[in-house]
Amino acid sequence: MQHTRTLVTTALPYANGPVHLGHLAGVYLPADLYVRFKRLQGEDIIHIGGSDEHGVPITITADKEGITPQAVVDRYHGMNKSVFERCGISFDYYGRTSSKLHYETATEFFREIDRKGIFRQKEEEQFYDPKAERFLSDRYVTGTCPICGNEEANGDQCEQCGTHLSPRELKNPKSKLSDAEPVLRKTLHWYFPLGRFQEKLEAYVEQHKHDWRPNVQNYTRTWLNQGLQDRAITRDLPWGVPVPADSPDAEGKVLYVWFDAVLGYISFTKAWAQAQHDPELWRRYWQQDDTRIIHFIGKDNVVFHTLMLPSLLMAWNEQRSGGTGEETFTLADNVPASEFMNFEGRKFSKSRNYAVYLGEFLERFPADTLRYSIAMNYPENKDSDFSWQDFQNRTNGELADTLGNFIKRSVDFTNTRFDGIVPHQCTEEEWGSIGIDWHQAFTAIEAAYEGFHFREATTLTMQVAREANRFLTESEPWKVIKTDKDAAGRTMALSLNLCATLSVLFEPIIPHTTRKIRDMLNLQALPAWNDARTPILPEGHKLEGSSEVLFRKILDADIAPEMEKIEALLKAMQEKEAAAAPAAIPPFAPKISFDDFLKVDLRVATVEAAEKVKKADKLLKLQLRLGPETRQVLAGIAQSYQPEELVGKQVVMVANLAERKIRGELSQGMVLAVEDPEGKLHVVEAPGANISGQQAR
Repeated sequence: MQHTRTLVTTALPYANGPVHLGHLAGVYLPADLYVRFKRLQGEDIIHIGGSDEHGVPITITADKEGITPQAVVDRYHGMNKSVFERCGISFDYYGRTSSKLHYETATEFFREIDRKGIFRQKEEEQFYDPKAERFLSDRYVTGTCPICGNEEANGDQCEQCGTHLSPRELKNPKSKLSDAEPVLRKTLHWYFPLGRFQEKLEAYVEQHKHDWRPNVQNYTRTWLNQGLQDRAITRDLPWGVPVPADSPDAEGKVLYVWFDAVLGYISFTKAWAQAQHDPELWRRYWQQDDTRIIHFIGKDNVVFHTLMLPSLLMAWNEQRSGGTGEETFTLADNVPASEFMNFEGRKFSKSRNYAVYLGEFLERFPADTLRYSIAMNYPENKDSDFSWQDFQNRTNGELADTLGNFIKRSVDFTNTRFDGIVPHQCTEEEWGSIGIDWHQAFTAIEAAYEGFHFREATTLTMQVAREANRFLTESEPWKVIKTDKDAAGRTMALSLNLCATLSVLFEPIIPHTTRKIRDMLNLQALPAWNDARTPILPEGHKLEGSSEVLFRKILDADIAPEMEKIEALLKAMQEKEAAAAPAAIPPFAPKISFDDFLKVDLRVATVEAAEKVKKADKLLKLQLRLGPETRQVLAGIAQSYQPEELVGKQVVMVANLAERKIRGELSQGMVLAVEDPEGKLHVVEAPGANISGQQAR
């Protein structure tokens, strides 16, 4: 179907802390690159984002600081919105899930789905703090980790060993509210039956099997293969969207944050429409088939956008006896989920303060230098890394020496030798003689953006700048002008038009800088994308009359404080890890002969599917492709990996181990894994291309 408009949404960051470079790289910059590109092409596109202001992380921050949750979200919403603006992220609307309109939208969805009889109610036992007189969600319970013995493990995960937990698994549990020992009490909650929509969701995912990224397909299909289960949509919390008071047993309950947060995309679009003085305008972007909806997210949010939000919209759309006949919602066309961007070789970690926060970065370095560096390291298909050395090298070698140098030389030479006037009318033949195949260049860059290949789009754009720099250097107008001023004038007219074209090509990537380029060229308006295919500046066009250095080179001294900070953080982390490590390594097994070792047949296998084994906390059932055959292997790694994390990995397995049954399931081999000092298992991976079935040596 031909789409006439596009709605872009970006994952909602929790308003309980500042955003860091990992957030920018995985979600907000790629979305902005795409939106700015589409705007240049004249498309009807809006970019909707905002803050996730409910959930336990908000209330925990409030409790720690002794303030209200509203005070927490007010602070961080304003802070994050400001840094996004300073970084050039061009939202059409940046909303809040604590707004009145959002409460109304989430409540309307709850009522509509409840009216249709889709929700299920279940009574369950949950920890309760008798002193605080309050039910405790998982993060409000702390205790001793049953895996590593950490006495400060949280009820959802142990920070020390990384194991995912439930509060009832903790030893010696206590409440974070009062230090009281929690007791189990019965409470009633609403559940959304994801399984009811399994077939429709499978059809929806199958429809996009060729255009969704492999990581999106893998995460989503892992959940589908395991069978979708009922998911709680209410919690016993004092902060959140209240369950409608006219619902039985609603007192003290709020909508679970996963339910209300994804509906923020809709409520924020409604708020945007109101700001346009057309309150019904939002329907064009959510309830018309010729709209394309794109959700930009990180890989940790995939299933919320490929299964949960679609199922809520399906539930709304479902027409039953007594239905109200409202217009139906359109499902997302694409969910370009990124991998993670690490920082100097390690994952960003707010809890350990191992991060580069966006606001702090922008206090020291220009936004465009960061935008370019991240775009060139965009984590599209695998985790990438941000390092201060790479940032320095790209800023100095590519932005300053290539792009900035070309622009300034072109403008300065024209100002000094041609009175700041474009000295020649460029012909189509001259434009084609520069050494750039313009049709091929624009086609390749366009295809990269359309395919969400932002690193490629940025690389191709910088290649045009390199060719422009090469053209000016090889033409040597500063020499030619001594004997042939007309020839030098032709070179400068072409160079100035290259500057104008580059100001368009780089607009999605470094918008603050391209505005400066157009100011120097005295271009009042931003040209359209297709206008930049041919010369923009006519003969006689007057430049602004001055120039500026577009990029200041970053010195070693500029990044030295950041490098020192990293060293201090790494040292502290290593000391903590060493303190948590066992005093001695486990004893070695008895020695075997070399001939015995040769009997072990190690092969590379590809994980095609993974799921948890029922009633077995430690086991995952893996389907491994081993050359032409598929084998089932049970691996005791469930406390170190979520099933979806393994799909697509190439692992090393013992291929000639005798079959045996474990918990009634057949296991046809063994996957190799190593244990770190914290007790976490790491499967042995085979790097490189697909070599499934090959021997591992």
